[in-house]
Amino acid sequence: MLGWVVTFLVIALIAGILGFGGIAGASVEIAKIIFFIAVVLFLVSAVFGLVRGRNRV
Repeated sequence: MLGWVVTFLVIALIAGILGFGGIAGASVEIAKIIFFIAVVLFLVSAVFGLVRGRNRV
């Protein structure tokens, strides 16, 4: 997911440099949304990992 964030940020930078403000703004918003989804999924995964604990073999 973080790869998608970087992709949309690069698209936004290139579009901003070329003067396409609408595309740049949309790409930044998409990158922000995907980034926050990735952060939430990471936190949920971390909480489940802590709650489950480690099984000793």
